[in-house]
Amino acid sequence: MSSRLLLIFTFFLFCLLQVSSDIDIEDHQNQVVKGGNRRLLPYVDCGGLCKVRCSKHSRPNLCSRACGTCCMRCKCVPPGTFGNREICGKCYTDMTTHGNKTKCP
Repeated sequence: MSSRLLLIFTFFLFCLLQVSSDIDIEDHQNQVVKGGNRRLLPYVDCGGLCKVRCSKHSRPNLCSRACGTCCMRCKCVPPGTFGNREICGKCYTDMTTHGNKTKCP
């Protein structure tokens, strides 16, 4: 009797979790599914954010190209025109060029 009760409770809990996860997925309308692991990643306007980020750079075209690559891979562009790179996390701060220089502006 107790095993049957445990089985019914487990099934009910599974159904409840499934319904709540479906609701969470529907709430993320500004996110896109990418990659083999099917994670939800936020949509980021890389062009607009990189334009602001590189507006005061001495070489804006080079900066925009590097920023666009970093934004597409990391789904983040730090605020402001300089610094604040740690806000975007390890992906943004650890990306390097072939010459081992930091890639992301």
